[in-house]
Amino acid sequence: MTNVRRLTLTMIGLLLCGALVCVPASWAQAPQRAPILDQVAKTYGVDSWDKVEAIRYTWNGEITGLFKAAHKWEWEPKTGKVSYEGTDKDGKPVNVSYVRTDLSSQSDAVKNQVDPSFVNDNYWVLFPFHAYWDKSASAIDQGKFNLPVGPGMAELVPIKYPADGGYTPGDTWDLYVGKDNRVVYFVYHRGGAKPPSRVLATWAGYKKAGPILFSTEHRGFADGKPLHIWITDVAVKLTGSDKWMPAQ
Repeated sequence: MTNVRRLTLTMIGLLLCGALVCVPASWAQAPQRAPILDQVAKTYGVDSWDKVEAIRYTWNGEITGLFKAAHKWEWEPKTGKVSYEGTDKDGKPVNVSYVRTDLSSQSDAVKNQVDPSFVNDNYWVLFPFHAYWDKSASAIDQGKFNLPVGPGMAELVPIKYPADGGYTPGDTWDLYVGKDNRVVYFVYHRGGAKPPSRVLATWAGYKKAGPILFSTEHRGFADGKPLHIWITDVAVKLTGSDKWMPAQ
């Protein structure tokens, strides 16, 4: 992997990591949380999340002229076990499994490269759930707005993290929610100075694996450069079953 590709992968890998640090106990007031956030999460299947034993998917990302990568994941939410197939920073094949609660005992490569990539990719795959779970973030329903690109309108719900929490404090994700409570567009604003400062992407290619709804196609721009992220080989395994249910 070239230095440019390595740098870009790091940039993308830190897009969606803003909510993994515990909320400080000193916060006296809970942030405002719009009811539409619950409705969106339910649409994507959050009420059935406790039935999910494992999820597998391949995250594919490309910024034209800068990088192209594919990360294959299998995740057991109840145990925290993660399995990864892909390449390391030098382009060599990597096949590793680890438990996220034991991350401190893992190699530097897992701690500094694999797990940050897992967080990033998992947010792209399950962002409506993370927005619902991340109670430190505010979510204010601002009513209907034009989509950032193209025709149409949707409900604008900015998800904003506090200035003193997360890997990138102060991040905001503008969710554009359609009438069916599905996200149709997404705009990311970084709270800090590190690029990318703004990412726009469609939410399309909807498929369902078991009770969970996934958006598998995202096209847009990262600081003006064409961005394409697509999710393939999505499948879910439910508690009590050994069979994978592929998305369709």
